[in-house]
Amino acid sequence: MTVCAILSAKGSQVVSVAPDVKLSAALKILSEKQIGSVLVVSGTRIDGILSERDVVHVLDKRGAVALDEPVSLAMTRKVVSCRLSDTVAHLMEVMTAEKFRHLPVVEEGKLVGMVSIGDVVKLRVQEYEAEQEALREYINTA
Repeated sequence: MTVCAILSAKGSQVVSVAPDVKLSAALKILSEKQIGSVLVVSGTRIDGILSERDVVHVLDKRGAVALDEPVSLAMTRKVVSCRLSDTVAHLMEVMTAEKFRHLPVVEEGKLVGMVSIGDVVKLRVQEYEAEQEALREYINTA
C-alpha cells in the first residue's frame, strides 16, 4: 500500500496557515478541526509545520506571551515530506525514527496532501482485516 492509497481514501485537503498568523489563531484552527498539526505556508512554499508538540514546547519556554507571537517562532522549520509512491512501511519507519505524526505529501514540488499516523494505522488495520478474511475463506474452502 502507498501514500496514494491513503489519500484516495481520505482526500487531499491540507490545513495551512501563513507564517505571520498568531499562535493563538493557529491553536483555534487545530481545536476546531480536531487535528494535530497545520502546515505553515507562504504562497506555494512550505516554510514549516506547527504541531501540538511545538505548541507545548514554546509555551513551556516562553509562556503565554507566545500566544500573541507568529507561528513562525514556534513551528518546526525542517519539514520532512513523503511522496505518493512511498509505501506505508516507509512512512512507519520515518514517523518512528523522526518522531513525527504528520507528513506533508509533495509530488514534483507541489503539496498534494497530508498523512498522519492515524491514517497509517487505519490502513494497516484494514490490510490485516482483509488478510484475516482471506485466510478464513481459504480455511473454510479447504
